[in-house]
Amino acid sequence: MRMYSARPGGQRYRPVVDRLAVAVSGTVALVAGGVLALGLGTLGDLHPGRLALAAYAALSGLTGAFSRPVAAPVIGLSAWLCCNAFAEHRHAELGWSGPWPEGGHLALFTAAALLAALPATVPRRTVRVTSVRV
Repeated sequence: MRMYSARPGGQRYRPVVDRLAVAVSGTVALVAGGVLALGLGTLGDLHPGRLALAAYAALSGLTGAFSRPVAAPVIGLSAWLCCNAFAEHRHAELGWSGPWPEGGHLALFTAAALLAALPATVPRRTVRVTSVRV
């Protein structure tokens, strides 16, 4: 595991930022989803609606920003579990509203996590190699 990296010809060393593993991302999403449910309950907004859906989508995006893109389905499922159990059906009970609404929520959370994780996979800068002819 590398601790520092430098660009060819560069003088400054930068710490390598590793992304969270899939299991760690799912755990962080579950714990943060429970904390978000406590916060929404304190505000009195623990019911099905756009605020809870947007809050869990933002949570998925924030968790996805620190995770690998492969972890997006796990983050989406964790956010869906917390949103469904605490915000929509309360009392930590999972409910099923049908394949289209629940599938839409799951797709929204997964897409938010994936879109936040994708910029980390794009190389920041291309290294140009020039050949010197003698």
